[in-house]
Amino acid sequence: MRPHRARRRFGQNFLVDEGVVDAIVAAVAPRREDAMLEIGPGLGALTRPLARRLARLQVIEIDRDIVARLRSEFAGGNLLIHEGDALDFEFAAPGGELRVVGNLPYNISTPLLFHLARHAAAIRDIHVMLQKEVVERMVAEPSSSAYGRLSVMLQYRFALERVLEVPAAAFRPAPAVHSALVRMTPHRPLPHPARDEATFAAIVAAAFSQRRKTLRNTLKARFDAARLAQLGIDPGLRAQDLAVADFVLLADDAATGIVGRTADNSLQGTTRE
Repeated sequence: MRPHRARRRFGQNFLVDEGVVDAIVAAVAPRREDAMLEIGPGLGALTRPLARRLARLQVIEIDRDIVARLRSEFAGGNLLIHEGDALDFEFAAPGGELRVVGNLPYNISTPLLFHLARHAAAIRDIHVMLQKEVVERMVAEPSSSAYGRLSVMLQYRFALERVLEVPAAAFRPAPAVHSALVRMTPHRPLPHPARDEATFAAIVAAAFSQRRKTLRNTLKARFDAARLAQLGIDPGLRAQDLAVADFVLLADDAATGIVGRTADNSLQGTTRE
């Protein structure tokens, strides 16, 4: 079989370091009965050791040439291949307690993380390789320079742990950045559930839209400084100084106002009728 040439449009950097592969498999610790899905199996560096340990392994791959290679290599075996884009994949479809692994394409890593978060109820855990800088943002603490919207939105849904750092030399072609493996375990139950998650997401996005500005400026469309102070939030702080629970507090206050206004409008409409 002829060598596969990495395609930039798919963000392909293939893991080739066997020591790193062994370390990832050890971190995942697959059991034979696990329901596991690998995102972007590529040339199979992780696929082969995982398939040997599992009764069945599912993979999702967008590159048709790689799909053909996998079908040839694993013909009649325990590999179930989904051909398509991971951004369109329904991770709830394989059933509950899904374990997700993969070396994520760095060019779509953030939207893919948010896509996985939307399916967290069907997922047991996630082990994915990402750009080291992205992982640092994911696990960052409040008041640190790396802490931002990605930190808040993922920490709301998951317990996050940086497991392993991986040098660029572990890949072919070598990326221009270092990588890291992160473990994401869905919170069950959520430690700080928001009353309305769409409002929560909107407030987090607004607060971080201008990182250097204070909350009295970034959130002025929803809260005046007095209301922030009443909620125990210093209006002179910046978004990066708030914990997940603080954003939930703000979102719940905003959602309460929205619900109240909606109910009032509904009653007024009934009266007019």
